[in-house]
Amino acid sequence: MTTSPAPDQTPILQRLDDAAWQRVLCVVAHPDDLEYGTSAAVAGWTRRGIEVSYLLLTSGEAGMQRPPQEVGPLRAAEQRTACETVGVRDLTILDHPDGHLVYSLELRRDIARVVRQRRPDAVVTAVWDVEAFGGLNQADHRAAGLATLDAVRDADNTWVFPELARDEGLDKWHTKALLVSGHDRQTHAVEVSQADVDAAVASLEAHTAYLADLPGHPAPRDFIPTILRGDGAALGTEYAVGFRVYDLGGLSGD
Repeated sequence: MTTSPAPDQTPILQRLDDAAWQRVLCVVAHPDDLEYGTSAAVAGWTRRGIEVSYLLLTSGEAGMQRPPQEVGPLRAAEQRTACETVGVRDLTILDHPDGHLVYSLELRRDIARVVRQRRPDAVVTAVWDVEAFGGLNQADHRAAGLATLDAVRDADNTWVFPELARDEGLDKWHTKALLVSGHDRQTHAVEVSQADVDAAVASLEAHTAYLADLPGHPAPRDFIPTILRGDGAALGTEYAVGFRVYDLGGLSGD
């Protein structure tokens, strides 16, 4: 249910016009990266019938105090459970090395390939700034976000990675918008319901072993709703997910 903002909380974010979207692709570095609020928007999209695909560039095998060969499959399994809580059926995990993700032509090609395969209306990624999330952004996050930015445009260029069309039959694809989560200069927001908030909490809770390996990590239900309530106040509603949105041509029209 939409609520009016308090008199001193004039909405400062625009409502994202996603009414005509059919497909969204989310590209991040690790399992759990989408579960810190973004998954609430995902839950809302899938509930409306939008097909959402996840592309993880690594399996997060360096993220726990256990051998990587044990951690990779464990985190992939937890991510599959997290996907189920928000209605995502299409999960792809690439084998780039966790902790050693490098911005490269190879990485851009791998992302562009999936963009051409999934043909999304919008691509979601995470902020690539050096400073983010109240501190210094992790190296893989920076490489993943910047490579995704460029790969989205690569996917729409006949002469960049022409082998994708020539050898794999993947014609170029134009994505209408790039959405960046975790940005400190948000422009738009997606309103989400209480059910979407609950699904987002459950999606992070699904990373049971990973969270147990992080001493002092707050319980998801203790901070995820607070984040989404803050974005909601900026939109003028109860809950929302904020993004910095880049219109790549077609966001507001055909």
